[in-house]
Amino acid sequence: MHERTKFRLHSHDVPYGSGSGQQSVTDFLLLMIPIVTGPQPGTDVKQGETIKTGTIIRLQHMRTRKWLHSHLHLSPISGNLEVSCFGGETESDTGDYWRLLIEGSGKTWKQDQRIRLQHVDTGGYLHSHDKKYQRIAGGQQEVCGVREKRADNLWLAAEALDFPQVLWAGRNIVLFNVDLPAFIYEDRIWGRAADGQPQSH
Repeated sequence: MHERTKFRLHSHDVPYGSGSGQQSVTDFLLLMIPIVTGPQPGTDVKQGETIKTGTIIRLQHMRTRKWLHSHLHLSPISGNLEVSCFGGETESDTGDYWRLLIEGSGKTWKQDQRIRLQHVDTGGYLHSHDKKYQRIAGGQQEVCGVREKRADNLWLAAEALDFPQVLWAGRNIVLFNVDLPAFIYEDRIWGRAADGQPQSH
């Protein structure tokens, strides 16, 4: 959930009319279901492990199976870095990699803890603001990437975890416990420390 506006990360099978033309990503009031999976298939972590700051993750849209993605195309409203959904189960690249950065003194991801997601390739932070689409995604907020730390690139894992920590668990564990299909959560991950060096699990 976007901390300031309380909108939820959202995608749908609607392409951008400019930029990359890929599947659009917005912020919307409806609750969504993210899941996190690791960028390198076959690299497992133990059930119950915490997710540490600096870990590189991917987010996959449940219905279309595309990955949360960014690149140097311009976002439609603000002209920042475009954020899209791209690829699929057998198609992924480093444009799908996001580094989890925990805000404050915490070292592991917890429910209701502020985080940033920094895009590995561009350095942009996942960002949203009050600027809304008028037509294709009317009333939905723009999601984009910005290279500076700002209040509008803080996010929360807000809804209905059964425990305060965000933990790796079995395959397809739902992070946000709601009914609408959007993003899903899996157990495979390749961890890297905040300095970019690989770390074992």
